[in-house]
Amino acid sequence: MNDHALHLTRIADALDRLAPPPAENTDWLSYPAYIWTEQATRPVRTLEAPDLELLKGIDRQKETVSGNVARLAAGHAAHDMLLWGSRGMGKSALIRASVLACQNPDGSGPVALVQVGTDALTNLAGLFSELGAVERNFLVFIDDLGFAEGDSVGPRHLRSWLEGGVEARPANVRLAVTSNRRAIVSRQMTEQDDPINPRDAVDDSLALADRFGLSLGFHACNQDDFIAMIEAYADHFGLPFDRHDALEWTKRRGARSGRIAWHYIVELAGRAGKSL
Repeated sequence: MNDHALHLTRIADALDRLAPPPAENTDWLSYPAYIWTEQATRPVRTLEAPDLELLKGIDRQKETVSGNVARLAAGHAAHDMLLWGSRGMGKSALIRASVLACQNPDGSGPVALVQVGTDALTNLAGLFSELGAVERNFLVFIDDLGFAEGDSVGPRHLRSWLEGGVEARPANVRLAVTSNRRAIVSRQMTEQDDPINPRDAVDDSLALADRFGLSLGFHACNQDDFIAMIEAYADHFGLPFDRHDALEWTKRRGARSGRIAWHYIVELAGRAGKSL
C-alpha cells in the first residue's frame, strides 16, 4: 500500500471512530413508557405514578382523563387532551396514573406513555411516523408546554398535528399536554388594545386549545380537599397525622395543592423513620 492510500485509510478509520453508532431500533411493545428526545429514544422500565384512588380533589378530571385513556387502550375513539391550570394539582400525575391503570403488571399492555423532551418538539412528525407502524396504542405526553413570546411556528405546527394537517398523528396515537395556561401561548395586554382587530389576536391564541377534544381546568384546592389528599396518602402508607400540623405546614408553604400534600407526606415519613 502506497503512502497516499495509507493516508486515506487512516482518515477513514478516524471518521469511523468519530461517527456515532447507528441508532438501535426501539422496542415499542415491551415497556410501559418511553422518553423521546432529539438524540435518542429511551425506554422507561418502571412508570412511576400514584394509584388513581390516591388522587383526591380532582374527581371530575380523574374520571374524564382515566376514561379517555381507557378508550385509547381499547382501540376506541379517544380525544387529545389539554390539562391546564394551577401548579401542583396533579395534571402530570393523573396522566401517568391513567396509563399505568391500563397496563399489565410487567408494564406491557395495549397502551404506553411517550414523553417528549422539549428539544424534540420539532421532530414530532418523525415520532408519529414511527409509532403509526406499531401495533400498540400510545399517549404522547408533553409536560408543561409553553412557547416563547413571538414564536408563531411552534403553535401552528401543533395545531396541524392535532387536526387537519398532512402530518397529523396516526389513529393509534393521542396527545396529552399540560400547561399552566389554557391558551398555552403567552397573551399580552396589548392584544386587547390592538386597534385593528383585537378579537383576532385572542382567537388565534385560543385556537390551539380548541383543537383538543378535552380541555380540563385544574384549580387551587380548598382546605377540605387538601386534608382529603393528605388522608388518602397517610392511610395508604400507614402514617398518622395531625390536622392542625398539616394546616400549619401549608401555611408555611403559602399554598395548598396535591404537590404540597405529598411534600407533607414525605415529611411525615421522614419523621417516622420510614421510606416511601
